[in-house]
Amino acid sequence: MQEFEAPRPWSQAGELEVAARTELAARFMNQVFGWMAGGLALSGGLAMAVASSEPLMQAALRLYLPLVILELVVVLAFSALINRMSAAVAAGAFLFYAALTGVTFAPLLLIYTGASVANVFFVTAGVFTSMAVYGAVTKRDLTSIGSFLMMGVLAILIASVVNLFLASSAVQFAVSVLGALIFTGLTAYDVQQFRKLGYLGFSNPEQRRKAALRGALNLYLDFINLFLNLLRLFGSRR
Repeated sequence: MQEFEAPRPWSQAGELEVAARTELAARFMNQVFGWMAGGLALSGGLAMAVASSEPLMQAALRLYLPLVILELVVVLAFSALINRMSAAVAAGAFLFYAALTGVTFAPLLLIYTGASVANVFFVTAGVFTSMAVYGAVTKRDLTSIGSFLMMGVLAILIASVVNLFLASSAVQFAVSVLGALIFTGLTAYDVQQFRKLGYLGFSNPEQRRKAALRGALNLYLDFINLFLNLLRLFGSRR
């Protein structure tokens, strides 16, 4: 007589837990991408508003360096103090940073044609989406690649500072190519890391909201830096 194995309740419970955690991770990533999209919309809207007003554009050009320094201060403070902030303060800091980025992006619309900016934006969106999907579905652990890419970010930052004095078009081209490749890879890495975080869950809703904002900032920066490097490579100047 053929014997049949009794059902295993623990196996079914395990499958249900995996399904529940997968659903939690998906909801968490929806929050991350929602905040990121909101930040990009705010930046784009402000950039166009400033570019369409001569007084605002003149003010943006006059205050460009202080605004860039303020951007750096805000993003560093956000990263260092996120665990001490409330979710509301973190959201305000993220939106403030996105607004500053929009203002400092406005002069780009004077340098590059509107058509090329739009074209590069759509290319960036396509590349970003492809890598985000890859990061979400791949079974490969990208942790080691992430460490390598962060070293690459440091390298291109140093090269960019040095090139301020050299003013070499060849160095600028190399930095832009490497930057585009690095932030393409970082997109997949960041999506995978934050999806893992969402899968593990959070102790309370406040922690989840702050983690979503941290993920949104990371992916926002990936998108913005990818866009800037592609614009330098393929944008048509006026």
